Amino acid sequence: MWSKRDKGGARDRVDASEVSDYSQRMQTFDSSQGTERAVPAEDVAAFRRFNRYLTRRIGALDEHYLGQDRPLGEARLLFEIGDGASLRELRTRLGLDAGYLTRMTKTLQAQGMVRVEVPAHDNRLRIVELTPAGRAEVAEQHRRSDALVAGLLHGLTPAQRTELTDAMATAQRLLRLAGITVEVVDGAAADARACLDAYAADIGARFPEGFDKAALVRPEEVTGDAGAFLVAYEERRPVGCGALRRLAPGVGEIRHVWVHSAARRLGLARRLLDGLERQARARGLTAVRLDTHAVLTEAQAMYRACGYDEIPRYDDNVYAAHWFEKRLAG
Repeated sequence: MWSKRDKGGARDRVDASEVSDYSQRMQTFDSSQGTERAVPAEDVAAFRRFNRYLTRRIGALDEHYLGQDRPLGEARLLFEIGDGASLRELRTRLGLDAGYLTRMTKTLQAQGMVRVEVPAHDNRLRIVELTPAGRAEVAEQHRRSDALVAGLLHGLTPAQRTELTDAMATAQRLLRLAGITVEVVDGAAADARACLDAYAADIGARFPEGFDKAALVRPEEVTGDAGAFLVAYEERRPVGCGALRRLAPGVGEIRHVWVHSAARRLGLARRLLDGLERQARARGLTAVRLDTHAVLTEAQAMYRACGYDEIPRYDDNVYAAHWFEKRLAG
């Protein structure tokens, strides 16, 4: 396989790791959706059509992005470096192959835009910082970007601009949600316990009486045939969780549905709830129950909206004030 021509007309081979990395991301995305959620071809076509229009309209295809002497990829990397960042952090943030990122960084370094340092405390890290020339270019990049966007929006009325910015906010929210993967993990896994620790800290701060971590589910209750533990990942970082355990014959209990503050208002809690219900069906359960604290009014509203009916107390949870049940369709 070959990449596009460089400025001198030569071609560079595409690193096999870049292809492998891309293929792995695509495979992970596809497998996370499941066969129940096949995307209609017309939706795919509409998304691609908008992408083609937007990339052309903002000049993303131009080798001299914003009229500067570099393509969009290098310009974006300069922006992301900001006040300094490690190559590891930049790779995670931008989703780039390590080899490709290193080559771009070396190009910027040769041009005097960045410098790369090895911190004294960890010689495995490579910290990238902007030089004075790099900071000047980023400042000019901001000026030109603002001018480009102002020109694009100039032909719209204030109401139309509001409509457009609202639509972009919705698109960003939904694309973030679409990019989050939900995985079944062992109840004793580090990510599972870290999510539960964060959950306990969150509700401990909200409950007037605090929260005792002894009330958290035990790993063996939510692993294998006994139950399931789901962790939501955004850009490889855990941002949410939920647990399912068996309560009685044919009945499961959902526990500890939690979303990190940075990932709230995306619809992730409902997605976790739906995933736990599917895990319950897969185990032959015909109903799921859950309880919640009196102060968690937003959770109560979500459960009711998702088809849960309030029922009498079914457990001795000292933190519970409301109890719910949902019958699961086959």
